[in-house]
Amino acid sequence: MITQLTQGITAAKIAQAIAFGVTIGVFPLLGTPTLLSLAIGVPLKLNQPVLQVFRELSYPLQLATVLLFMRAGESLFGAEHVPLSIPMLMERFFAAPGQFLADFGMIGLYAVVVWLLIAPILFGVIYFISRPVIERLSQRLPRTRHAS
Repeated sequence: MITQLTQGITAAKIAQAIAFGVTIGVFPLLGTPTLLSLAIGVPLKLNQPVLQVFRELSYPLQLATVLLFMRAGESLFGAEHVPLSIPMLMERFFAAPGQFLADFGMIGLYAVVVWLLIAPILFGVIYFISRPVIERLSQRLPRTRHAS
């Protein structure tokens, strides 16, 4: 537990954790960002608390953009426009997950492709904005040593 709190505490690693947290937080498939952030954060030795907090803070943004990603995917792939709403999608998923995947799987895949196209840009913008802010904050904080 202590390792998770203290790993990745340089300004660059904190900025990476923030950028990955927000970028993964808007992943267009509801319910998957937590596992995705673990799958990315653990091998990269990112600070998990920071990563998970920013992923969680991005949840309203995820809800606001999931339909945008789906619509953009439909346009990108020239797919037929399907009437969608978040409540309808959730109701259909919980009523019959298998049928839901059959009906909406391709739209979800299209949304993921659009996210994959946008994610590097979003990550870069957030990283390059947050890193100098974190560096300035770290210079203002008093340095303390903890007994091991």
